[in-house]
Amino acid sequence: MSARAPLRIGIIGCGNVLEAYVPQCEKLQRRDLAELVVGCGREAQRERALTMGVPRFTTETRDVLDDPSIDLVNILTSMPTHAALTKAALNAGKHVLLEKPLATSLADAKEIVEVARRSRGLLVCAPFTVLSPTFQTIARRIRSGDIGKPCSARARYGWSGPWWSEWFYQPGGGCLFDLGVYCLTSLTGLIGPAKRVTAMTGVAIPEREINGRKIQVDAEDNAQVLLDFGDAAFGVVTSGFTLQAYRNPALEIYGTTGTIQMLGDDWDPDGYELWQNSAGAWQVFKETTPDWPWADGLRHLVECVHARQRPLVTPEHALHVLEIMLKAQQAGREGRTLELETTFTPPDFSEAKSTEAAHLAHDRTREHFQNERG
Repeated sequence: MSARAPLRIGIIGCGNVLEAYVPQCEKLQRRDLAELVVGCGREAQRERALTMGVPRFTTETRDVLDDPSIDLVNILTSMPTHAALTKAALNAGKHVLLEKPLATSLADAKEIVEVARRSRGLLVCAPFTVLSPTFQTIARRIRSGDIGKPCSARARYGWSGPWWSEWFYQPGGGCLFDLGVYCLTSLTGLIGPAKRVTAMTGVAIPEREINGRKIQVDAEDNAQVLLDFGDAAFGVVTSGFTLQAYRNPALEIYGTTGTIQMLGDDWDPDGYELWQNSAGAWQVFKETTPDWPWADGLRHLVECVHARQRPLVTPEHALHVLEIMLKAQQAGREGRTLELETTFTPPDFSEAKSTEAAHLAHDRTREHFQNERG
């Protein structure tokens, strides 16, 4: 494959999330960077997928995974299927964009990370909150010392809950995997890897109605997660299918000399506010990229493949977030604090280092790409 040949994309999973990714494929095609060639889903999804612009439809995942002409697989299936599909795609040498979470077990996730390290394909896993311009601005301000040393943080994301599929409320689902994953990705992306976690988790609404049928809820729908980042820096995540509405900031980082907080949601920022003791007043910064899409990871992955660079969104970060979620669930059941074993290197968004980082990434991945087709 030449550096500028469009990547051929196959999507596996044509449910509700498809409508976010097809427009991203279309944008990439207009730039001659990629083209969507096939979608895979259930037979009942065929008409909707074709109407949305999927050129060809299949019900067989092997039609995507075994096709040597497909360069990138976009996995949008339900959470319990993520691990097997991702490993198969990476073993086939494909680049992979995976919707969250990385897996539903730590063993599977660790195996995926190892497979990704060996594969000639790159792996990025949602959520992609670290890619938004507002997130990156906040990260730079924190790391440049604009609020002093971060001491405390809070993140929130929730709503009343899905009504279209049962697996959200079954083992392998739950509010942490579906919602809390955003908050945890954002907080660790800003502050760094956590050292310990404890939590209170539970089922607040034991019965839900899905497509007109009553079901029992067996996965947590309400969670409060407390993180210890070390050096007396703590964070808390509020998440659940129990939040009917809210008006507070998505993220708040409190430092020794100031506070910075993201307005809106971290997957849909609406600018940010900054308090500095030296100024003695709130400074409000309007959103600069109001149309930033939460499915931006696809653009980022495609551009990294063409540029032969390592993505800012790494499997190691996704693995760390998954360990936090799994151990938060365990801590909620057992009422104790658990040590975290995984770690990752937070992305560096500093303006001065961007060129150097890209050059180093190119060197590190040169061998990774040397066997690319063509």
